[in-house]
Amino acid sequence: MTRRFWAPGRVNLIGEFTDLAGGLALPAAIDLGITIEGERAGTIDLHSPVQGFERYVDAVAHELELLGRPPVGLRGEVFSTLPMGAGLSSSAAFEVAVAVALCGIAGFELEPMELAQAARRAEHRASGVPSGILDQAASVLGRAGHAVLLDFATLEHELVQLPDGVSIVIVESGVTRQHEHSGYATRKRELEEGMPSRVRHIETENERVRAVVEALRADDLARVGELFREGHESLRVDFEATIPALDRLVDLAYAHGALAARMTGGGFGGAIVALIAAEDTDAFASHMPGRAHVAAASDGAREL
Repeated sequence: MTRRFWAPGRVNLIGEFTDLAGGLALPAAIDLGITIEGERAGTIDLHSPVQGFERYVDAVAHELELLGRPPVGLRGEVFSTLPMGAGLSSSAAFEVAVAVALCGIAGFELEPMELAQAARRAEHRASGVPSGILDQAASVLGRAGHAVLLDFATLEHELVQLPDGVSIVIVESGVTRQHEHSGYATRKRELEEGMPSRVRHIETENERVRAVVEALRADDLARVGELFREGHESLRVDFEATIPALDRLVDLAYAHGALAARMTGGGFGGAIVALIAAEDTDAFASHMPGRAHVAAASDGAREL
């Protein structure tokens, strides 16, 4: 019997790189993601248009076996609506989709954060990049109409309702990047060494996450816009994770009516996120030079 499993990508609204230092972040799962259609088999035999995906499958399977998953195989196809290299966590969505599918086929249950942690360990094993758990946690914990406030020191989380009448628009810079080919590992090392500008970004970013949550709950989108601007400037100056193409897109987004805009994702390329009044979404997207994706906050990974 063919079964279908889904894991969403994510857009991080605020709280960039804070997962590297036990901080706070506010991501949302989005309605773009990875679907796996397959059936139980003797071995794992997945087909995907993405090159090099096999190492991620092997890494996820290994991590689940360490947790006690029965050695049941899966034969099927992988489908994606996520743009690769745009900073929407396509690799984490893939890892989580594989984990959910392998667990589902085997009848093996894991708590959501336990599954997210296994998927993160698989990312480390497959790519060698010391990434945090933000991406996998957002993919697992997402809820339609909400962002997820994550505390990486305790792994506690709570849902934060997003305002009605506002669209999430992700605009690609056209500069793709992968963590293993970016400055991600360097920034992590600089944080661990206590480099003042890097630490300053994390400290002020944590404050911005708290302030954005308060502003969203107060429906104060003007304040959200101010905080997004401050966050992007901190990423540009203190963390040095933006590139000129991202800076231009943020400026253009505000010029064309964005309520809030900033770089999102792992930086060094990728995309920006903008919050747009729903009635202005189409006009906004048409004015942006990069490929624009209109997204909605989505439920997390699950069997369909």
